[in-house]
Amino acid sequence: MEIIRFADIRPEPWRNGGGVTRELASHPKAASAQDNAWDWRVSIADVSKAGDFSVFPGMERVITIIDGELLLLTVDGSEHPLEKYRPFRFSGEAASGATLPTGDIRDLNVIAREGAFKGYTSIVEISKKRAHPVFEGQLAVLLEGKATVAPGAAVEEGSDGDAPATSAAEPVELSRYDAVVGSDTRSPEISGRGFIAVISIDHVESHS
Repeated sequence: MEIIRFADIRPEPWRNGGGVTRELASHPKAASAQDNAWDWRVSIADVSKAGDFSVFPGMERVITIIDGELLLLTVDGSEHPLEKYRPFRFSGEAASGATLPTGDIRDLNVIAREGAFKGYTSIVEISKKRAHPVFEGQLAVLLEGKATVAPGAAVEEGSDGDAPATSAAEPVELSRYDAVVGSDTRSPEISGRGFIAVISIDHVESHS
């Protein structure tokens, strides 16, 4: 079970000085230090002043405000008011910039290379009664509240599949903005009270 601790991620300042970004995950990992060398990236940014966004040629972006009230995003001349927990998709090639009518915001960014990967963001309310599984190709980020994560039950070898074995692992507490990496082998299960962002990165099949 892999947990990415937000507190351990070093913030990288933007070139224009308008904020900082913390990279939660990218693929391939070796490319994270090179501009636009990765095929997809999931990051959290703190936006502290109005300004232009970086251009990502050949990429598609999904941005979600996760702290703060409102971001006014302008994409190719069209203004889009982005409210908290409402994911918005736009081209990484587009000329885009933002203003902050209600003050500083924090946003979750999913960027994926068009034609190779497709990124999705869903905001999910979690409960104590029913754990939320995180599958292969997904990343779950605790946005607010209190939550724990534990490995899901594993089906014992040789069983008929009707009686999964009970997970013996102790639940691990998550801090705000910690990310859980999904798996199809004993998929991690998050439970508690609050909201998580579930990011899915789907591989796009080539039809050529």
